[in-house]
Amino acid sequence: MLVSLLNNEIDEKEYLREYNAKILYRRLPKRIYGFVFKYRDVCIIIINRSLSEENKKKTLLHEFAHIELGHLDKKLLEFSIENVEDEAERYIKSLMGMCIWKRFCC
Repeated sequence: MLVSLLNNEIDEKEYLREYNAKILYRRLPKRIYGFVFKYRDVCIIIINRSLSEENKKKTLLHEFAHIELGHLDKKLLEFSIENVEDEAERYIKSLMGMCIWKRFCC
């Protein structure tokens, strides 16, 4: 599904609807780019509003990866935060290898 978004086969609204997700831009500490959590079956994505547009897009893609990889459906004790973050980054890098990352971010 993320590949479809990045290839402009679907738009962001369709992607969000498919995953029952919502994006909020909020003031966060400088070192926190964003995070995602599930509340009442809605995926809430929080993005640091002080980021550059490029970093907002990269962070949004990273949070989408968490959703698509099913990280929000796991119980807290089933994974370590480092493994989840690494898996999301590996997923992003695999998308970058397909040359679709530049279309999304640039």
